[in-house]
Amino acid sequence: TAAGIHWTFAPMVDIARDPRWGRIAEGAGEDPYLGAAMAAANVRGYQGERWSDPQTMLACAKHFAAYGAAEGGRDYNTVDLSERTLREIYLPPFKAAVDAGVATLMSSFNEIAGVPSSANRWLMTDVLRGQWKFNGFVVSDWEAILEMIQHGVGATRTDVGALALRAGVDMDMVSGIYAHEMVEAVRTQRIPEHLVNESVRRVLRVKFALGLFDNPYRNCDTVLEKRMMVRQEHLALARTAAQQAIVLLKNDGDALPLSKSLKRIAVVGPLADDKHEPRGPWAAEGKAEDVVTVVEGAKAKLPAARVVYARGSDIEGDDERHIAEAVKKASEAEAVIVVVGEKETMSGEAASRASIDLPGRQEALVRALHALGKPLVVVLMNGRPLTISWIAQHVAAVVEAWFLGSQSGNAIADVLFGDVNPSGKLPVTFARRVGQVPIYYNHKNTGRPPVDSLKYTSKYLDVSSSPLFPFGYGLSYTTFAYSNLRLSQRTVPMGEALCVTVDVMNSGKRDGEEIVQLYMRDEVASVTRPVKELKGFRRVALKAGEKKSVEFLLTPNDLSFYDGSMKRVIEPGWFTVMVGGSSEALLETRFEVR
Repeated sequence: TAAGIHWTFAPMVDIARDPRWGRIAEGAGEDPYLGAAMAAANVRGYQGERWSDPQTMLACAKHFAAYGAAEGGRDYNTVDLSERTLREIYLPPFKAAVDAGVATLMSSFNEIAGVPSSANRWLMTDVLRGQWKFNGFVVSDWEAILEMIQHGVGATRTDVGALALRAGVDMDMVSGIYAHEMVEAVRTQRIPEHLVNESVRRVLRVKFALGLFDNPYRNCDTVLEKRMMVRQEHLALARTAAQQAIVLLKNDGDALPLSKSLKRIAVVGPLADDKHEPRGPWAAEGKAEDVVTVVEGAKAKLPAARVVYARGSDIEGDDERHIAEAVKKASEAEAVIVVVGEKETMSGEAASRASIDLPGRQEALVRALHALGKPLVVVLMNGRPLTISWIAQHVAAVVEAWFLGSQSGNAIADVLFGDVNPSGKLPVTFARRVGQVPIYYNHKNTGRPPVDSLKYTSKYLDVSSSPLFPFGYGLSYTTFAYSNLRLSQRTVPMGEALCVTVDVMNSGKRDGEEIVQLYMRDEVASVTRPVKELKGFRRVALKAGEKKSVEFLLTPNDLSFYDGSMKRVIEPGWFTVMVGGSSEALLETRFEVR
């Protein structure tokens, strides 16, 4: 805001159940409850308490709607889903953003059931403004209005511009159709003038509320801008955020944390000393020279140790010439850290992948290092869940680091050497193979659930139906024990809330933080319900041996769903409530709504 920017095209709140889709890196994962919580938090973060605040920046929830449901995980592709799935899975984050006061939304490129979003009056007007009472404005995505010609719903620029205005898209990004063709469309009465007036009014209303007509250069402050560029508190926050985003996927035999008394360490891999890729997609003005690499982080952590580096392989390509050199250097070390993953251009917009294996010869590098028999840690840098079945089976320590930004190397070293106890949980399911996709925890049951011993059940012949790592999963250097799951009442009168309490104990020898998760299942309903749904989560800090009671409130809204007539209802009957450290490690009990 000190640079004079008043509006950002964020947050991206699309739910993504298909890791082939590159933009899964930008959102909160596969779950609508988590996605809604993150959407509201982003809006509050950008817009603050008052628009008059000099640090207020208007948010734009995108992409409205169901952009993450693209067929085949291919960006910009067709979306075909039921209204039920749209309302239950893909719309909740947008509704949460609207409830949090988001100023703007962006229409998506995709169609839904034959209607491109930028021409979808039901979505933009009936749902968004009618049912949700949104009073901001809608901007199209980049040339999304013009691209409706390619969709085949209009033959000319005037055709598609008229469709978008009638639908309720107020601002046309880039294509210039509103600025040019719509002038003649109003003169010839193809478009009623009041439609244009209403869209203009919505845009002006937001600008007036932000104070731009009093001062179009509001908040511009070159002195503050320079002072804000790199501050120590920003770096400290970036490091903390990176630490908490790391997920410990495997730690057999307490392979981690690594000892700080090590004298010789090999840090290997194409991402081990790379300053460019850890910034991830949409790095914008983020400077590569500001990035701390894993090699640098290890050296800073153990200044007396000898830290050797070998690239080993490229991220892409079939060249294996450098694997032998990496193995030779690693053979002289007491422990090996190998950093593998994706380029930042493999995630984000227009970055879909048909294979979600480690690209190039990186797995061959890991296998060669594993064959040395030395302590080996695999650190993953990537924007999507990868299919890493061999690594998960054979390597004792596996860390998911994602793209952590400028403090990557420091945060990873903090975790690997035990100064920080990892606490991150997966916001998305990891498949064993790409053929399992889409795979997500809150799926519906079938009449023939998978049973390994029974042929005619819903499963694969060549791979387990279960995920490699489930939603909500993440290990710690300590352990947590759940007990005494209890309810405020076993019989809940219709329309009342229910208190759910569980005792969580740090049963290990280290202080740590656990993300306690609450799930629920409606056992019998008039329409089929998911096998479980996330309904709450709490981060709890526990000292070694400490026990705390963690409390959740299940509200009537948590118990409701869309019935056969697409009305939100609560039906009497039995519900299962589940609490634990992931979507699979759960205690459970039941209650009845009457």
